[in-house]
Amino acid sequence: MKQKGKKVGIFADVINKIKYSFQGIIYCYTHETSFIFEAIAFVLAIIMNTILQVKPHQWVFSLVSLLLITEIEFLNTAIEAVVDLVTDKYHPLAKIAKDCGSAATFMATLVAVIVHFYIYVVPYLPFIK
Repeated sequence: MKQKGKKVGIFADVINKIKYSFQGIIYCYTHETSFIFEAIAFVLAIIMNTILQVKPHQWVFSLVSLLLITEIEFLNTAIEAVVDLVTDKYHPLAKIAKDCGSAATFMATLVAVIVHFYIYVVPYLPFIK
């Protein structure tokens, strides 16, 4: 966050942006339980990918699909924080903002489920009778 009247060099600006990013990550992992579940899913995917010796492109799809959930969850948390900052009372527009943020996270989760179904189940379907 820039402070009024304070100029910093480009290197210091980049360092500050990285610092703020890590503050956001730390906040989410210490205040939002969904991030803990996502971290567990990430670790489980790494374990499963290793055990099943998935192909390199499957690793990419697996990890990117899980990172997508986390990225959207960060945005959802930001939306909820701004809505809560503006009002603590029920408002239909606040509900829409929060519901749409939640829906985005849900859709990203569906993408990850489809990707992991394709990686973990589809290759073994011919063997299932």
